[in-house]
Amino acid sequence: MALVESRTRTPRRTQRTYSRRASLVVLCAGTLMTILDGNIVTVAMPAIQSDLGFSASGLAWVVNAYLIAFGGLLLLVGRLGDLIGRKRMFTAGLAVFTAASVLCGVATGQGVLVAARALQGVGGAMTSAVVLGMLVALFPEPREQARAIAVFSAVGAAGGALGTFLGGALTEALNWHWIFLINLPIGIVALLAAIRALEPDRGAGLGRGADYPGAVLVTGALTLTVYVIVGAGDRGLAPTLLLAALALTLFVAFTLRQARAARPLLRLRLFGSRVLSGANAVQILMIATMYGFQFIGALYLQRVLGYGELLTGTAFLPAPIAIGVLMLGLSARTVGRFGAYRVLLAGLLLIVAGMALLSRAPVDGSYVTDVLPPLLLLATGFAAAMPALTGLAMSGAREEDAGLASGLFNTTQVVGGSLGLAVLSVLAASRTEALLSEGAGSVAATAEGYQLAFRVATGIALGALTVATVALRGRRD
Repeated sequence: MALVESRTRTPRRTQRTYSRRASLVVLCAGTLMTILDGNIVTVAMPAIQSDLGFSASGLAWVVNAYLIAFGGLLLLVGRLGDLIGRKRMFTAGLAVFTAASVLCGVATGQGVLVAARALQGVGGAMTSAVVLGMLVALFPEPREQARAIAVFSAVGAAGGALGTFLGGALTEALNWHWIFLINLPIGIVALLAAIRALEPDRGAGLGRGADYPGAVLVTGALTLTVYVIVGAGDRGLAPTLLLAALALTLFVAFTLRQARAARPLLRLRLFGSRVLSGANAVQILMIATMYGFQFIGALYLQRVLGYGELLTGTAFLPAPIAIGVLMLGLSARTVGRFGAYRVLLAGLLLIVAGMALLSRAPVDGSYVTDVLPPLLLLATGFAAAMPALTGLAMSGAREEDAGLASGLFNTTQVVGGSLGLAVLSVLAASRTEALLSEGAGSVAATAEGYQLAFRVATGIALGALTVATVALRGRRD
């Protein structure tokens, strides 16, 4: 009798495992597409500028339009995913993102490309905001969840660096249009797989939390925040401060609304979790460091060492390889043995060391001695820190708030990345301009500007380590 029961139970267990693994693959594929696209465009920017006639300030909106739509909508669509069903939100996002990618690929004018990039941001927000919530629901057991988060984080982190390589390869071999058109076959396959593999979920229903005035306030506040950050270098101090004050006012109004609303969009108790709040604060600083490194590092290779697009992308390849190997092979085991808190601190220490080493990158530097060692330190540190941080952030949310917590975690990624890019690029440009006005050579002035950016990034990474030590102390499981 026991043998019969064993034979009947095993196929069900195997089928359930297969279904969850298939779902994990689908979620990773959808995330990879959006992350690749967020990075693939950076190397192709000069080609886009030359072809469509963008000015220097206008070209920035090819990136900014995506970031503003993406960052502004993450929190809202994360909550809507809890209400209408996360599968519906994820599949709809894949469809929107794929269609927008085609529009980007066939764009022949500046306005069409910028508008299509904003639509891409909408689709990217719809998919990204609910992914972690779906992941936590699929793998509730802590050890399995740690493995799943490690795989997901490896795909996301490696995809970011891989996008730089693909952007250079596609632009140089074909043209910039193909960095967007490549999403069409990937998006169709991912959408069909998602419809088939992902378990349907009903959601709580729109009546359980459709606070539309609150949705307008928070979306406006987040959109304006990202807009202030990404456009800070093109505006004067007074307009920037005025817009920042307006964004802060919208956040205050949203908070007051949520405290009084019968069915709030965002339950304020979410921020009562020291772990969740601390993890998101750490992520803002850590992602600011890493995103700034990726952008400034690519510029250093091109404008100081004289690398082309393809060679720049190839130079970054050791990072996704190291991240993928470490996250898939060691991350879950390391977190299980030493605890997420200790692994996070170790990873942040490596990031600080890598940025400190990179801050001395000289004008006559060598890739092997001046770029590769800090690149590997940063990749190793990120591979250790990101899965641990993700697990800590999601452990601080209840099941009914998983989609919202996922949206919040992705929102702080965008805010951190935008902040790092804006601050570090402005500092580098200001330092370079000051040195040029003093008569310094172009390449030498550019190199010193990047060195300043890397030193500031080191300080930001130290800030992340300090916040993690204080806010997440004692969280070792």
